[in-house]
Amino acid sequence: MEFLTAADAEDRQRRIAGGLVSAGLTVGDRVALVTTSGSAMICAILGALRVGIVPVLTHAGLLPAERERLLDDAQPALVVDDAALARLAEADGIELAPWPLARPMHFTSGTTGTPKGVWSGVLDETEAEALLAEEVSQWGFDAADRHLVCSPFHHSVAIRFAAGTLLSGGTVLLPGPFDAARVAEVIATEAPTTTFMVPAHLHRLLGRPDLPDLGGFRLVAHAGAPCPVPLKQAAIDAFGSEVVWEFYGSTEGQFTACSPQDWLERPGTVGRARVGRHLTSDADGTLWCEVPRWARFTYWRDPQRTAQAWRTATTDPGAFGAFSVGDLGRVDADGWVWLEGRRDDLIITGGVNVYPAEVEQALHTAPGVVDVAVFGVDDPSWGQRVCAAVVGDISVADLDRHARATLAGHKRPKDYRLVESLPYTATGKLQRNAVAAAVGLG
Repeated sequence: MEFLTAADAEDRQRRIAGGLVSAGLTVGDRVALVTTSGSAMICAILGALRVGIVPVLTHAGLLPAERERLLDDAQPALVVDDAALARLAEADGIELAPWPLARPMHFTSGTTGTPKGVWSGVLDETEAEALLAEEVSQWGFDAADRHLVCSPFHHSVAIRFAAGTLLSGGTVLLPGPFDAARVAEVIATEAPTTTFMVPAHLHRLLGRPDLPDLGGFRLVAHAGAPCPVPLKQAAIDAFGSEVVWEFYGSTEGQFTACSPQDWLERPGTVGRARVGRHLTSDADGTLWCEVPRWARFTYWRDPQRTAQAWRTATTDPGAFGAFSVGDLGRVDADGWVWLEGRRDDLIITGGVNVYPAEVEQALHTAPGVVDVAVFGVDDPSWGQRVCAAVVGDISVADLDRHARATLAGHKRPKDYRLVESLPYTATGKLQRNAVAAAVGLG
């Protein structure tokens, strides 16, 4: 268990930044951090960003050859492991900007092809100040916060919440890789006030019989995967009716935020556009988000994909433009956003579109269901057929009966597989493209 105060973090950031500058790195250079997720890593990320050096972050579970391909693409000026980071932290400290001058460079998951680096470049002073101010305003970070970190620091959201807390004078609690028993113990003994969890974390924590008092939190944010309605309701009941916030975003940028009150009035929504953004849905259901200049990005060394992601802003001349990551959904007349799935998840069966997220939400309401993944497999008659892998204490017959009661015929799974678990990444995202093979259907 690590505790990181704002004062300690400031000193370590200055030293690590000094070490990077002494090693010859300058504004706009990239440093690859192949390091253990912990206090040293978040200090390295912030120290680099506050002198305009961009951290390149890759998934901790990658094989060496997989990581090497990404780093060859990113062209970092320096690759830092844990031993190198310890040496950097011994350097003399230097002055830092009050706020990060860039966003870290992450790679998208690559579910639709080669992973893409997301590059925001170096921001000017006005844009950098606005980027941090937006996060502080949205989540209310302040010096009284004790933020519990539940996701590793190659996850962009884990960085944003920890960084916002430290830069606002708060303290960060780092219990290590997510373990529900350990997190429950930290909640009971260390009184955290804020946290971010993916739905898989919430499910594992709330399922514990020795659940501690959760009333000390002022903010529990979740995102990263669809949250089933029963789980969301259970979280609100456990943490409190004003605590559990949801947001919708991606590696590329942030779209919406949704308070618990708004969700209770409109179950299933992911909220409305964050300040400075405007969301629309085009004729085929693709969501587009206009953003301020500090939220711009390109795909690193890939102008073709960048051009496909962006279009000119149409409602706000001051916006940088509108981008899409291929998510499907609708924006109602009052601006509330409802997700229907990812285009790369889309199942086309008999010429009809089926969105896995909708089918999963329906199956999650069946008694005994713990987790669900819906996916398509090739079918000689239908093009694709809808399939579901289900974790829980329920029979195939009962699943089919429930589906018939809640879903139109073309949406109902034609195959069910009862499994012990589903494949998730370390950051809690379902590896949907691996499910079919895992259950013997692909």
